[in-house]
Amino acid sequence: MIPYPVDYVRATSVAHALAMLAGDSEAKLLAGGHSLIPIMKLRLASTPLLIDIGRLPELRGIEIHSDHIAIGAATTHAELGDHLRLSELSPLIRIAADVIADPTVRNRGTLGGSLVNADPSADWPAVMLALDARMEVRGVNGTREVPADAFFVGLMSSAVRQDEILTRILIPLPGPDRVAYRKFRHPASGYAVAAAAVALRYAGNSCTGGTIGMTGVAETAFRAHAAEAELSRGFTGSAEDIARLVETAFDGVTPLEDGFADGAYRMQLAKVMLSRALTDAVRES
Repeated sequence: MIPYPVDYVRATSVAHALAMLAGDSEAKLLAGGHSLIPIMKLRLASTPLLIDIGRLPELRGIEIHSDHIAIGAATTHAELGDHLRLSELSPLIRIAADVIADPTVRNRGTLGGSLVNADPSADWPAVMLALDARMEVRGVNGTREVPADAFFVGLMSSAVRQDEILTRILIPLPGPDRVAYRKFRHPASGYAVAAAAVALRYAGNSCTGGTIGMTGVAETAFRAHAAEAELSRGFTGSAEDIARLVETAFDGVTPLEDGFADGAYRMQLAKVMLSRALTDAVRES
Protein backbone atom coordinates (compact mmCIF):
# COMPACT_ATOMS: atom_id res chain seq x y z
CA MET A 1 0.00 0.00 0.00
CA ILE A 2 0.97 3.65 -0.40
CA PRO A 3 1.33 5.76 2.76
CA TYR A 4 -0.43 9.04 3.30
CA PRO A 5 1.29 12.15 1.87
CA VAL A 6 4.15 13.23 4.10
CA ASP A 7 6.85 15.92 4.14
CA TYR A 8 10.43 14.78 4.71
CA VAL A 9 13.23 16.80 6.32
CA ARG A 10 16.74 15.62 7.13
CA ALA A 11 17.79 17.11 10.48
CA THR A 12 21.22 18.73 10.63
CA SER A 13 21.63 18.21 14.39
CA VAL A 14 19.76 16.91 17.41
CA ALA A 15 18.92 20.52 18.34
CA HIS A 16 17.46 21.05 14.86
CA ALA A 17 15.35 17.90 15.16
CA LEU A 18 14.09 18.95 18.60
CA ALA A 19 13.12 22.36 17.28
CA MET A 20 11.08 20.76 14.49
CA LEU A 21 9.41 18.38 16.94
CA ALA A 22 8.46 21.33 19.13
CA GLY A 23 6.88 23.04 16.12
CA ASP A 24 4.71 20.11 15.03
CA SER A 25 3.01 17.89 17.60
CA GLU A 26 2.32 15.22 14.97
CA ALA A 27 5.84 14.98 13.53
CA LYS A 28 7.67 11.65 13.78
CA LEU A 29 11.34 10.77 13.83
CA LEU A 30 12.93 8.49 11.27
CA ALA A 31 16.15 6.63 12.03
CA GLY A 32 16.60 3.34 10.18
CA GLY A 33 12.96 3.25 9.11
CA HIS A 34 12.44 -0.47 9.62
CA SER A 35 9.88 0.04 12.37
CA LEU A 36 8.00 3.13 11.21
CA ILE A 37 7.93 2.86 7.42
CA PRO A 38 6.22 -0.59 7.25
CA ILE A 39 3.32 0.52 9.46
CA MET A 40 3.02 3.76 7.50
CA LYS A 41 2.81 1.77 4.26
CA LEU A 42 -0.04 -0.24 5.82
CA ARG A 43 -1.68 3.05 6.87
CA LEU A 44 -1.54 2.01 10.52
CA ALA A 45 0.35 5.23 11.28
CA SER A 46 0.54 8.63 9.62
CA THR A 47 2.36 11.90 10.10
CA PRO A 48 2.53 15.19 8.21
CA LEU A 49 6.30 15.40 8.79
CA LEU A 50 9.10 12.85 8.91
CA ILE A 51 12.30 14.11 10.53
CA ASP A 52 15.29 12.00 9.50
CA ILE A 53 17.87 11.70 12.29
CA GLY A 54 19.53 8.51 11.08
CA ARG A 55 22.68 10.17 9.72
CA LEU A 56 23.47 12.49 12.59
CA PRO A 57 27.04 11.78 13.79
CA GLU A 58 26.10 12.74 17.36
CA LEU A 59 23.64 9.82 17.45
CA ARG A 60 26.06 7.23 16.05
CA GLY A 61 28.93 5.24 17.47
CA ILE A 62 30.04 3.14 20.42
CA GLU A 63 32.17 4.56 23.23
CA ILE A 64 33.86 2.42 25.88
CA HIS A 65 34.36 4.11 29.26
CA SER A 66 35.74 2.78 32.52
CA ASP A 67 32.34 2.24 34.11
CA HIS A 68 29.94 2.12 31.18
CA ILE A 69 29.41 1.67 27.47
CA ALA A 70 27.66 4.49 25.59
CA ILE A 71 25.89 3.57 22.35
CA GLY A 72 24.44 6.18 20.03
CA ALA A 73 20.75 5.59 19.42
CA ALA A 74 21.17 5.62 15.61
CA THR A 75 23.81 2.86 15.69
CA THR A 76 22.67 -0.04 13.52
CA HIS A 77 22.14 -3.62 14.59
CA ALA A 78 24.97 -4.71 12.29
CA GLU A 79 27.40 -2.20 13.79
CA LEU A 80 26.61 -3.54 17.24
CA GLY A 81 27.17 -7.12 16.18
CA ASP A 82 30.44 -6.35 14.39
CA HIS A 83 32.14 -4.27 17.11
CA LEU A 84 34.85 -6.53 18.54
CA ARG A 85 35.51 -4.67 21.79
CA LEU A 86 31.77 -4.38 22.50
CA SER A 87 31.41 -8.12 21.89
CA GLU A 88 34.14 -8.79 24.44
CA LEU A 89 32.67 -6.53 27.12
CA SER A 90 29.00 -7.25 26.46
CA PRO A 91 28.60 -10.47 24.47
CA LEU A 92 24.84 -10.49 24.98
CA ILE A 93 24.59 -7.59 22.52
CA ARG A 94 26.38 -9.52 19.78
CA ILE A 95 24.29 -12.63 20.42
CA ALA A 96 21.06 -10.67 20.02
CA ALA A 97 22.26 -8.60 17.05
CA ASP A 98 23.02 -11.77 15.11
CA VAL A 99 19.43 -13.08 15.34
CA ILE A 100 17.56 -9.89 14.45
CA ALA A 101 15.52 -10.22 11.26
CA ASP A 102 17.75 -10.41 8.16
CA PRO A 103 20.89 -8.68 6.81
CA THR A 104 18.90 -5.83 5.23
CA VAL A 105 17.20 -4.95 8.50
CA ARG A 106 20.39 -5.40 10.51
CA ASN A 107 22.25 -2.97 8.26
CA ARG A 108 19.55 -0.29 8.28
CA GLY A 109 17.59 -0.70 11.49
CA THR A 110 18.84 1.08 14.62
CA LEU A 111 19.03 0.24 18.29
CA GLY A 112 17.26 3.43 19.36
CA GLY A 113 14.53 3.08 16.77
CA SER A 114 13.73 -0.41 18.01
CA LEU A 115 13.68 0.66 21.65
CA VAL A 116 11.50 3.74 21.16
CA ASN A 117 9.09 1.80 18.94
CA ALA A 118 8.68 -0.57 21.93
CA ASP A 119 7.31 -3.46 19.92
CA PRO A 120 6.43 -6.12 22.50
CA SER A 121 8.17 -8.76 20.35
CA ALA A 122 11.40 -6.90 19.54
CA ASP A 123 14.73 -8.34 20.64
CA TRP A 124 16.53 -5.30 22.09
CA PRO A 125 14.10 -4.53 24.93
CA ALA A 126 14.79 -7.88 26.61
CA VAL A 127 18.55 -7.43 26.20
CA MET A 128 18.58 -3.89 27.61
CA LEU A 129 16.46 -4.99 30.54
CA ALA A 130 18.84 -7.85 31.30
CA LEU A 131 21.86 -5.52 31.04
CA ASP A 132 20.20 -2.97 33.36
CA ALA A 133 20.75 -0.26 30.76
CA ARG A 134 19.83 3.41 31.11
CA MET A 135 18.30 5.43 28.30
CA GLU A 136 19.51 8.99 27.78
CA VAL A 137 16.61 11.10 26.53
CA ARG A 138 17.02 14.70 25.35
CA GLY A 139 14.40 17.43 25.03
CA VAL A 140 14.50 21.16 24.53
CA ASN A 141 14.67 21.61 28.31
CA GLY A 142 17.58 19.26 28.89
CA THR A 143 18.57 15.62 29.23
CA ARG A 144 17.25 12.91 31.52
CA GLU A 145 18.01 9.24 32.07
CA VAL A 146 15.38 6.50 32.21
CA PRO A 147 16.18 3.01 33.54
CA ALA A 148 15.32 0.26 31.08
CA ASP A 149 12.88 -1.17 33.62
CA ALA A 150 10.82 2.05 33.41
CA PHE A 151 11.28 2.69 29.69
CA PHE A 152 8.66 0.36 28.18
CA VAL A 153 5.37 1.75 29.42
CA GLY A 154 2.78 0.08 27.21
CA LEU A 155 2.02 -1.63 23.93
CA MET A 156 4.21 0.11 21.31
CA SER A 157 4.81 2.89 23.83
CA SER A 158 8.01 4.05 25.51
CA ALA A 159 8.87 6.74 28.06
CA VAL A 160 10.17 9.04 25.30
CA ARG A 161 7.73 11.92 24.89
CA GLN A 162 6.71 13.35 21.51
CA ASP A 163 9.07 16.32 21.90
CA GLU A 164 12.09 14.23 22.98
CA ILE A 165 14.77 12.12 21.32
CA LEU A 166 16.49 9.01 22.64
CA THR A 167 20.14 9.94 22.16
CA ARG A 168 22.25 7.27 23.87
CA ILE A 169 21.97 3.91 25.60
CA LEU A 170 24.24 3.51 28.63
CA ILE A 171 25.26 0.03 29.76
CA PRO A 172 27.08 -0.37 33.09
CA LEU A 173 30.49 -1.99 33.41
CA PRO A 174 31.68 -4.43 34.50
CA GLY A 175 29.00 -6.52 32.87
CA PRO A 176 27.55 -9.84 33.98
CA ASP A 177 29.74 -12.94 34.10
CA ARG A 178 27.53 -15.27 32.06
CA VAL A 179 24.84 -14.41 29.53
CA ALA A 180 22.47 -16.07 27.11
CA TYR A 181 19.64 -15.20 24.74
CA ARG A 182 17.06 -17.67 23.50
CA LYS A 183 14.38 -16.76 20.99
CA PHE A 184 11.52 -18.55 19.26
CA ARG A 185 11.44 -16.70 15.97
CA HIS A 186 8.25 -15.98 14.08
CA PRO A 187 8.77 -17.64 10.67
CA ALA A 188 7.44 -14.67 8.70
CA SER A 189 8.44 -11.53 10.60
CA GLY A 190 11.54 -12.70 12.43
CA TYR A 191 10.24 -11.10 15.63
CA ALA A 192 10.20 -13.07 18.87
CA VAL A 193 7.12 -15.10 19.61
CA ALA A 194 8.85 -15.47 22.96
CA ALA A 195 12.43 -14.74 24.00
CA ALA A 196 14.52 -14.59 27.15
CA ALA A 197 17.72 -12.65 27.89
CA VAL A 198 19.65 -13.84 30.94
CA ALA A 199 22.59 -12.14 32.66
CA LEU A 200 24.13 -13.91 35.66
CA ARG A 201 26.77 -12.76 38.15
CA TYR A 202 29.13 -15.22 39.81
CA ALA A 203 31.62 -15.28 42.65
CA GLY A 204 33.82 -18.23 41.83
CA ASN A 205 31.45 -21.03 40.95
CA SER A 206 28.51 -19.61 42.90
CA CYS A 207 25.75 -17.55 41.32
CA THR A 208 25.22 -14.38 43.34
CA GLY A 209 22.31 -12.98 41.35
CA GLY A 210 21.29 -11.81 37.93
CA THR A 211 18.69 -10.20 35.69
CA ILE A 212 16.16 -11.63 33.26
CA GLY A 213 14.49 -9.75 30.41
CA MET A 214 11.51 -11.23 28.56
CA THR A 215 10.05 -10.17 25.23
CA GLY A 216 7.31 -11.44 22.95
CA VAL A 217 5.21 -12.63 25.88
CA ALA A 218 3.12 -9.70 27.11
CA GLU A 219 2.10 -6.20 25.99
CA THR A 220 5.52 -4.90 27.01
CA ALA A 221 8.94 -6.41 27.50
CA PHE A 222 9.55 -6.91 31.22
CA ARG A 223 12.01 -7.89 33.92
CA ALA A 224 11.13 -11.17 35.63
CA HIS A 225 11.74 -9.81 39.12
CA ALA A 226 10.29 -12.76 41.03
CA ALA A 227 12.56 -15.14 39.15
CA GLU A 228 15.55 -12.82 39.68
CA ALA A 229 15.00 -13.05 43.43
CA GLU A 230 15.48 -16.81 43.16
CA LEU A 231 18.88 -16.31 41.55
CA SER A 232 20.33 -14.85 44.74
CA ARG A 233 18.94 -17.61 46.98
CA GLY A 234 21.48 -20.31 46.36
CA PHE A 235 20.74 -20.90 42.68
CA THR A 236 22.92 -23.83 41.56
CA GLY A 237 21.84 -24.09 37.94
CA SER A 238 20.48 -27.59 38.43
CA ALA A 239 17.49 -28.72 36.38
CA GLU A 240 15.38 -28.57 39.53
CA ASP A 241 16.48 -25.01 40.33
CA ILE A 242 15.80 -23.88 36.77
CA ALA A 243 12.36 -25.47 36.72
CA ARG A 244 11.45 -23.82 40.02
CA LEU A 245 12.71 -20.43 38.85
CA VAL A 246 10.83 -20.64 35.53
CA GLU A 247 7.57 -21.34 37.33
CA THR A 248 7.89 -18.09 39.28
CA ALA A 249 8.90 -15.92 36.30
CA PHE A 250 5.45 -15.35 34.82
CA ASP A 251 3.25 -14.86 37.89
CA GLY A 252 0.63 -12.25 37.03
CA VAL A 253 1.65 -12.07 33.34
CA THR A 254 -1.16 -12.02 30.77
CA PRO A 255 0.23 -13.45 27.53
CA LEU A 256 -0.39 -11.96 24.12
CA GLU A 257 -2.62 -13.82 21.71
CA ASP A 258 -2.64 -13.65 17.92
CA GLY A 259 -3.23 -15.81 14.87
CA PHE A 260 0.13 -17.54 15.29
CA ALA A 261 0.07 -18.28 19.02
CA ASP A 262 -2.70 -18.31 21.57
CA GLY A 263 -1.99 -17.38 25.17
CA ALA A 264 -1.32 -20.88 26.46
CA TYR A 265 1.06 -21.72 23.61
CA ARG A 266 2.95 -18.43 23.93
CA MET A 267 3.31 -18.90 27.69
CA GLN A 268 4.68 -22.41 27.21
CA LEU A 269 7.16 -21.09 24.63
CA ALA A 270 8.26 -18.39 27.06
CA LYS A 271 8.94 -20.96 29.76
CA VAL A 272 10.94 -23.11 27.37
CA MET A 273 12.98 -20.13 26.12
CA LEU A 274 13.77 -19.01 29.65
CA SER A 275 14.71 -22.54 30.70
CA ARG A 276 17.05 -22.88 27.74
CA ALA A 277 18.59 -19.45 28.27
CA LEU A 278 19.29 -20.23 31.92
CA THR A 279 20.81 -23.57 30.95
CA ASP A 280 23.01 -21.87 28.34
CA ALA A 281 24.18 -19.22 30.81
CA VAL A 282 24.99 -21.73 33.54
CA ARG A 283 27.02 -23.82 31.13
CA GLU A 284 28.97 -20.85 29.77
CA SER A 285 32.63 -21.17 30.71
